[in-house]
Amino acid sequence: MTGLDQSELADKKKQARRVVRVLKKTYPVAECALNHNSAYQLLTATILSAQCTDERVNSVTPVLFDKYPDAEDLAKSTQKAVEKIIHPLGFFRAKSENIRGMAKKLVDEFNGELPQTLDEMTSLPGVGRKTANVVLGTWYGIASGVVVDTHVKRISKLLGLTDSINPEIAERQLKAVLPKTEWIQYSHRLIHHGRQICIARRPNCTECPLLRMCPRVDLPPLKNT
Repeated sequence: MTGLDQSELADKKKQARRVVRVLKKTYPVAECALNHNSAYQLLTATILSAQCTDERVNSVTPVLFDKYPDAEDLAKSTQKAVEKIIHPLGFFRAKSENIRGMAKKLVDEFNGELPQTLDEMTSLPGVGRKTANVVLGTWYGIASGVVVDTHVKRISKLLGLTDSINPEIAERQLKAVLPKTEWIQYSHRLIHHGRQICIARRPNCTECPLLRMCPRVDLPPLKNT
């Protein structure tokens, strides 16, 4: 999608607006699937969700947050104690190092409070652009970017809004065509859509409210029924 002329870009923006309207109608309330009661909890849960399902993270975080309810408590934790709690999530050693390092930096440099800029947020251990966008958008309502997870990347390409499997490139393309007011909710709604209808291994295209506007990029033609 690089090098689009003004007419092509206008067409992409029109397609994006149509998609947004249908998603709004289909998923009027679309919230983050990670359970949390604070910015600290959301950031921690998002770091833990790497290469892991939200459901599994939600099964572990109640114990973690009960023992370490804020950054100050987590910063005082031991590696072994945290590993024991988050062991079911996989990559538990690296994840334990990341969330403990994140907590220590929050305490040492930010008085235990999460920063509200993308650059500061991504300076924390274990926090990349996607994680920062999740927290800034979901908790603070700051549209710092578009969260591009596996669902968003895959479905946005099906819809013809992106053409790259690289999350950073896909995010730039989505930011160029989506209204900024929709950057946050677009991702939440598309994630719900990817779990309920546009399932990766068996997309239920015939029941999809987006079918009429979806070019179904890289999918085989639908069989006549």
